[in-house]
Amino acid sequence: MDFDQADGVNQAIRLLSLRHRARAAELLAPLGLHPGQEALLLELARTGPMIQAQLSQALSIEPPSVTLMARKLEASGHLRRTPAPVDKRASVVELTDSGRALADRVRQLWCELAEETVAGLPARTVADLPGVLTMLANNVDARRATHRSARRP
Repeated sequence: MDFDQADGVNQAIRLLSLRHRARAAELLAPLGLHPGQEALLLELARTGPMIQAQLSQALSIEPPSVTLMARKLEASGHLRRTPAPVDKRASVVELTDSGRALADRVRQLWCELAEETVAGLPARTVADLPGVLTMLANNVDARRATHRSARRP
């Protein structure tokens, strides 16, 4: 791939990422949420209660980020944290009734955002998009893993 094509691909991905996150922030703000918190809510709605460390893995984010988001969502009454039965140092995170209702609202908002994002694309392209984007993410993850292991003695 030559530089011009590489630059076009990289710039398009960068701009999409920035603009999508900014639009998500606009849509989440009236719900009292910040970007990232919606993913935590949706994951708990999908899976049910889980230990914060598992939630960190499921969301591919660092444990301190999960802790901070969980504290804020707990303070607003959307989730509850309790000591894990097996390991009292770990916390089990679960949605409250308020959190489940908020997750439902986030699902609606997520549908709106996706529809805005893919507007004008053919249905077949929209159907293929999750697979293509997942492949791109996996390509980057594979290269990062290879790079990290090459740096370790």
